[in-house]
Amino acid sequence: MFTGIIEAVGKIESVAPVGGDLRLRVAVGALDMGDVALGDSIATNGVCLTVVDWDSSSFTADVSQETLAYSRLADLAVGEAVNLEKALLPTTRLGGHLVSGHVDGVGEIYSLEQDARSIRIGVAAPRDLHRFIAAKGSITVDGVSLTVNALNAQGFELNIVPHTAEGTIIQMYQLGQQVHLEVDMIARYLERLLSAGAAEYQSESGVEHSGSGVSMELLASAGFLRR
Repeated sequence: MFTGIIEAVGKIESVAPVGGDLRLRVAVGALDMGDVALGDSIATNGVCLTVVDWDSSSFTADVSQETLAYSRLADLAVGEAVNLEKALLPTTRLGGHLVSGHVDGVGEIYSLEQDARSIRIGVAAPRDLHRFIAAKGSITVDGVSLTVNALNAQGFELNIVPHTAEGTIIQMYQLGQQVHLEVDMIARYLERLLSAGAAEYQSESGVEHSGSGVSMELLASAGFLRR
């Protein structure tokens, strides 16, 4: 688990095909590796990677085909900057929000505008993720915990304050750049619970409800609304 508060910006040292998937070597920059052990997790642009080898300045991780299918790790170039965060501890301040490091999809930067000292960014998101994204809710972009400013037909908009831009790769974003997206895990689980309930719930009247969402009829039959 992570918080979405980036600890350091690193760089890709090497990308090597191994047995049908990939092995990455990442230079960690200012990330403290003093407490890292074999099998620890380090989020790299928001993707939870397992440490298989490390030293004080870098670590190596294997990337499976499953991870490659939902991320752009295969497209990372040697020397490319990446956001890094070690897994949280029980004593860690939860400055962002709970982040699993399991990327849900890849978005694309469609607008970049300076707004005083902040940067306003528009992100086009895959259509199947729209239902999980809420105005003023949380979303993770390349591992960074951010607040959604507004929603639109393409996806969502963000406001990036100087501190966040300067401490992450967001300051390097360009139009058309692809980014990793992880939706809020509470929204993900809630949607699953509600869709399962809608598909399986049967009211006392014997009317079986099916579908992938919550309807007024379902709420009424469950006793949440007066008829």
